[in-house]
Amino acid sequence: METTRSLVCLLFFIGIFVLTLANNTFSASELYFIDAHSQVDHKLENLEIIIQRMDKTKVYRTILAARGKLKGREIIQLAEAYSGRIIAAIRTKGGAYKRNEQKYYNTLKKRSKSGRYNAIAEVLIYHAQKGDVAEKVMVYFDDERVQAALNIAIENGWPFIVHIEFAAIQFRTRQSFMKTLEEMLDKHPEHPFALIHMGQLEPNEARNLIEKHKNIYFLTSHADPVTVNISNQPWVNMFEDHAFTPEWKELMIQYSDRFIFAIDNVWAEHWNDYYIEKMEYWGKAISDLPDKVAHAIAHGNAERLWNIPAKGSK
Repeated sequence: METTRSLVCLLFFIGIFVLTLANNTFSASELYFIDAHSQVDHKLENLEIIIQRMDKTKVYRTILAARGKLKGREIIQLAEAYSGRIIAAIRTKGGAYKRNEQKYYNTLKKRSKSGRYNAIAEVLIYHAQKGDVAEKVMVYFDDERVQAALNIAIENGWPFIVHIEFAAIQFRTRQSFMKTLEEMLDKHPEHPFALIHMGQLEPNEARNLIEKHKNIYFLTSHADPVTVNISNQPWVNMFEDHAFTPEWKELMIQYSDRFIFAIDNVWAEHWNDYYIEKMEYWGKAISDLPDKVAHAIAHGNAERLWNIPAKGSK
């Protein structure tokens, strides 16, 4: 009888140990990041600076698209030189998109069929004027340009990244864009859609979309004090000091599977001290979240949605 009781106690404590070990799996592993959307232009003369910045800030992978006069083949070459660190994304931005030229469709098709890209970059729906470096863009969801990019995202199983700056849109137009966004979400319920820059939405607006649509996600780009302090645009600021605001923190913990870390660098200067400063905010704030939440937002959700291997896996 005593032997049986001792064996039961031993098995009980072994069970507790196994459960504790399982619960601490994330704690025992190093937190790393996947930047799910960034860009680089031709003015960054040495693209290896990107890898250097990533190494310094625990960004293990970056989904990267060309911008400005940089050629897509240069992104491919970087991805091949640093296999697994850089994931090439098909570019959608540019004059061919804005002018609805045939070149835009030809390029999308060619790059999709090449097998050398594993993502598609953001598609501009509403983009406010940004000084003299970025023009206003307003395109509707049923536009053939948008549908062409969406079809490629669906065919390849890539999340469709939507660029809508809701806070910059006048009220009635804003309502119209929200309505058509939700219609698109309902039309493709099994396909993931991600709002870059948090869609410039407030926590209650993000919650409303999350609770109504299982296929909506939020990219955290431009939602930090570094961006807000140097811009006159109505970007979301998810921070109080170096921590998340209570509203955003609560929402991210409750729906940790819907938030995806991203920086969305664009110009050459973004890959310098700007990058380091932003990552100081994000690194600290995300690390302060519960372990499973932190890992999901920092890299896990991107790995799941873009079918990216976890760090260290074969």
